Amino acid sequence: MGGLEGFLETFFNGAIFARYLSDMLAGVWVTIWLAAAIIALGLAVGLLLACLRSYGNGFANPVIIIFADLGRALPPLVLILIMYFGLPGLGIRLPGPLVLILVLGLVLAAFAEEIFWAGLTSVPKGQWEAGRVTGLGFTQTLIHVALPQAIRLAIPPLVNRVLAISKMTALGSVIGVSEILSVASSAQSFSGSAAPLTMGAIAYVIVFVPLVILTRILEHRYAWKV
Repeated sequence: MGGLEGFLETFFNGAIFARYLSDMLAGVWVTIWLAAAIIALGLAVGLLLACLRSYGNGFANPVIIIFADLGRALPPLVLILIMYFGLPGLGIRLPGPLVLILVLGLVLAAFAEEIFWAGLTSVPKGQWEAGRVTGLGFTQTLIHVALPQAIRLAIPPLVNRVLAISKMTALGSVIGVSEILSVASSAQSFSGSAAPLTMGAIAYVIVFVPLVILTRILEHRYAWKV
């Protein structure tokens, strides 16, 4: 078997592709809904924490800052292993997908909070004062005046962070979550062929390249024009 023929047989084996196609499609679906749940949780919690921080509460603000710092500093894999293997020692057992959603969602929330907060602090003080002068309360000014501007400022850095953390669904393979990498690795072990890993790479391209393109579009659309 020649070099090219052997390469194709190893990485693009049609029989292996056909055998594990249904399993890979199931893994793609798991990856998609996990990523969607992580993004929804992370953005919602991050935005809420940034808004709460704007009130300047002497108790809540240090807690939010500590959460954001720890979430950005600790490796997500360590947090996943602690939650999945450590919590059962306390009598708390969480399924793998829920652990992945909670950990990655909160990690994204830590980054999102800092990004949204940077956006809020970038809104000119005069905008806040203008809202208050027109009779709006602080919360109304936050929601109707400051927040729309802050979100626009936050979109370019936020979409990159969302993309980076969404791809971390692959960490679910270490706790038995049947996402793309887990399915590909299992199929590779049973088949003795590298073809399932090629299938996994193709699946990641199909799932995440559209998200990369969307990220580029959003960055271009919401970037400040000089």
